[in-house]
Amino acid sequence: MKISELLLAEFDEEMKKTRKTLERVPSARTDFAPHTKSMPLGRLAPHVAELGGFGFTVLTEPGLDFSQRRYTPLPFESAEQLVRVFDEGAAKVRTALQNIRDEAWTEPWKLSLQGKTLFEGTRFLAYRQMFLNHIVH
Repeated sequence: MKISELLLAEFDEEMKKTRKTLERVPSARTDFAPHTKSMPLGRLAPHVAELGGFGFTVLTEPGLDFSQRRYTPLPFESAEQLVRVFDEGAAKVRTALQNIRDEAWTEPWKLSLQGKTLFEGTRFLAYRQMFLNHIVH
């Protein structure tokens, strides 16, 4: 059995739960933050919706240097918009997860910003820590 086959059940369950949460984001409460150090819901929910793109990067590229990419955060419009963006990203990750070779899980993966290493480990650790565990927020 391939490693990805073992991970697909967990992936599907987490995506189902995350999608259900995004479906329920209230448009009238985008300024809500559970703590003064927390992101307001209007920033946090779009961030979670976009994490599929990051998961795809982890599975298909050897790393990511934030300074080499231009990024504009997704603005909050509606729960429907969040779900649409999330579904697109999750579908890309699921396809990449189905197609990844077992050997690729032990390859090095690095996240950096302007030459400073933010994360360095195996692709498996990046997938679990930087994507799947991060999406829980």
